[in-house]
Amino acid sequence: MSTPPEPRRYQSAEEAAHIYLLPNLFTAGNMLCGFLAIKNCIEAHFTGLDVSARSDHYIMAVWFIIFACICDMFDGRIARATHRESLFGAEFDSMADTVSFGVAPALMVCFLIINPNQNEEYIKLSTWLLAFIYLLCVGVRLARFNVLTNPLIPGNEKRSAGGDFVGLPSPAAAGLIASIVLALSKVLYISNQNDRLDLVLKSWSWVLLPLMLIVSYLMISNVRFPSLKMINWNTRTKSKGFVLIILVGAGLFLFRELSMLVVFLGYITWGVIRHLFYLKKEETDPAPEDDESVS
Repeated sequence: MSTPPEPRRYQSAEEAAHIYLLPNLFTAGNMLCGFLAIKNCIEAHFTGLDVSARSDHYIMAVWFIIFACICDMFDGRIARATHRESLFGAEFDSMADTVSFGVAPALMVCFLIINPNQNEEYIKLSTWLLAFIYLLCVGVRLARFNVLTNPLIPGNEKRSAGGDFVGLPSPAAAGLIASIVLALSKVLYISNQNDRLDLVLKSWSWVLLPLMLIVSYLMISNVRFPSLKMINWNTRTKSKGFVLIILVGAGLFLFRELSMLVVFLGYITWGVIRHLFYLKKEETDPAPEDDESVS
């Protein structure tokens, strides 16, 4: 006797396109932060500000990218907690992520490295090319994520059961790039050279550009990164664990310019080591292979 097909989650296109206010407000906030990050980068690069003002604009852009990460973390949680998930929300979230975690970090790196008056065309071309590769990988990663989590596709329940992301999440990739800029700004502030942030970062192009290439590869790879979706409003903890979380949170806030880099770099390193040493081969390749045939 054959097993009857599972009922469709959505009964109509109108039901799938429902716009639920609270989770989509956070998604809109994510997109707004990405837009403001881009705005600050453009103003820093093209409006003829002095060195100190340019540095302030880039630092503001970094914080807007990090705020976008926070908004992105809450929109899905609120949707799941209130049972207000929809296909519209998933697609809207991907569009917001493309702006905040794709376009904004790519432009920030380009504007920090490229001098409008420099004549080295190969530097300009290589920088824009790597930035586009990063943006392209963000788009591919988000599109694949939507496919692997679409509730209408059979088998996606098994893929999501492990609670892992296939490929590096784009907020983590953008957060790592932004947190490097933020950490350097703190180091320069301690040495009383914070007004030279954009000038110093140009000399760090040998770090930022290869880093963009590495995180681009991780986003479209089959490396599984741990998801924090299992931590929700109903998660319980012991009293010692609760106190430890409060202390860690306070430390992250007090040393926020450096702690952001530790958080994002630690997450990525943990995911790669976990993939290499603790997961079996069949567990690390949950994504469907690219089909070269044309139907």
